[in-house]
Amino acid sequence: MKSSFHRTLLLCLGLLALSACGGKGKDQQPHKMPTPVVGVLKAQAQSSPLTKALVGRLSAYRSADVRARVPGVLLSRDYAEGTDVRKGQLLFQIDPAPLKAALNASLASLAQAQATFTNNKIAAQRARQLAPKGYISKSALDTAEAAERTAAAAVQAARANVASARINLGYASVRSPIAGRAGQQQVTEGALVGNGSATLLTTVDQINPLYVNFAMSASSMEQMQQAQSRGGVTLAQANKASVQITLPDGSPYAESGLVDFSSSTVDPATGSVNLRAKIANPKYRLLPGMYVSVKANLGEQHKVFLIPQQAVLRDTGGAYVLVVGRDGKVVRKDVNAIDMRGGDWVITSGLQAGDQVVVSGVQKVKPGAPAKASPWHPDAPTGASSALAPHATKRTR
Repeated sequence: MKSSFHRTLLLCLGLLALSACGGKGKDQQPHKMPTPVVGVLKAQAQSSPLTKALVGRLSAYRSADVRARVPGVLLSRDYAEGTDVRKGQLLFQIDPAPLKAALNASLASLAQAQATFTNNKIAAQRARQLAPKGYISKSALDTAEAAERTAAAAVQAARANVASARINLGYASVRSPIAGRAGQQQVTEGALVGNGSATLLTTVDQINPLYVNFAMSASSMEQMQQAQSRGGVTLAQANKASVQITLPDGSPYAESGLVDFSSSTVDPATGSVNLRAKIANPKYRLLPGMYVSVKANLGEQHKVFLIPQQAVLRDTGGAYVLVVGRDGKVVRKDVNAIDMRGGDWVITSGLQAGDQVVVSGVQKVKPGAPAKASPWHPDAPTGASSALAPHATKRTR
């Protein structure tokens, strides 16, 4: 009985040891994680418009202050405030009576000077006839001729006074110096104007076309010039860049404008360069002083890469993308992403044509790890991401 017990005990211990060895071998087999599948986009160099979104302010194409250029009492306003006026149209009338009197006095002085000149001329002619015969002295001849010359100069001065008086009388009728929209009257009828200073009466603004004034940072200007130099665009051509504006209500404006001026210096207060574009305003929808959103098309960028926004990552080292190399491993590449076009970043450096940039599944891989590249399609990025979700869940657990 004892030997039977010992045999049973040895048999149990043997089975227990055998099961322990079999379980240990099974547990020692390594659990291999599947290679993550990522959606990649093959980088291709292309040309892209160089655009900048800025804020601009509208100003009149021409703006003329209408002022009283002669002293007098304002008699009337001869235009409707806020309406369009023609060049040379009568706007105000200053009392012309004192100016007419001054003109008449100048005419009288001219007549007197002409009479004096006539008398002195006759006397000088007589002296020139008598001097050769010895009837008058040389000194008398010189005096007569000097009087003649003085009278001739007095006539010229009187004529100049008459011309000045006529001009002043013309200033009594205040006319528009340009064609445009006349503003609000600044001085009412009956007020004394032009007494010691040129009194502002109103302002006329030409608002078709208009100017759009905006500023660009010096760094953005440098990037623009670098992009243009790579594309063979000269600065003279850059000054003909086009702009599109968006109104304060968010609606786009139908007319486009052209950049016709860029400052040659940087504003030390703001660190920016001032630019200006001219834009048509045939329906007078735009008004000076309005703030608008400006999209400036400043030329073409050549040999750049358009990469979807979700593929461009950032950390303390700057912008970078993950690329699946030829060996099937993920590589980090630092890039220069300076601008956006739609939903894509414009990459100017850091990539090469043919690089397989990871767009979907970026969170599943890291530099140095293997990855299986699959073509990424913009119309179904969610599906690619959801297909990888179970793997992510399994790894998290």
